[in-house]
Amino acid sequence: MTIESVAPHERPVLPPADLAPMLELSHFLAEHAEPAALLGPDGEQVPLPMELYQVLVQVVGAMREGKAVTIAPLNQRLTTQQAADLLGISRPTLVKLLNENQIPYEQPGSGRHRRLRLSDVLEYKDRRSVERRLRLDEMTRQAVEDGLYDDDGASYRDLLDSARHEG
Repeated sequence: MTIESVAPHERPVLPPADLAPMLELSHFLAEHAEPAALLGPDGEQVPLPMELYQVLVQVVGAMREGKAVTIAPLNQRLTTQQAADLLGISRPTLVKLLNENQIPYEQPGSGRHRRLRLSDVLEYKDRRSVERRLRLDEMTRQAVEDGLYDDDGASYRDLLDSARHEG
């Protein structure tokens, strides 16, 4: 596998069609907390640094789940379309977030094209995930306080419909 300096989603590495070797490697990595060594075709061994070992564990875990993987430096610059794709939102929605100063960006030179750092996009994604979790926890707490979990499904649907019509 060659790692090139390209935009994050331009050269994804797809998981193999046969996931059995990936599952075997995943189990091996799960059983060994310390990094091993790389073994070259000539028998030469090179110790694997812990940081690279941690990346390997994450890559194998993602591929085991059938996900494609791309490796990019955090200072990688993204176009607005690339950032929108990474966040799973439309480009106009991303532009709205940029205009609201939700995510930092740069406009190189006098051009109108914006560029975002991968690290800033990932930070926003993490923030959004935490905010969603907090809102869900609050909604769950409120539902428990309101006794909604004690009602049957039909009563819950009636209450939900009622709340929707009031709003």
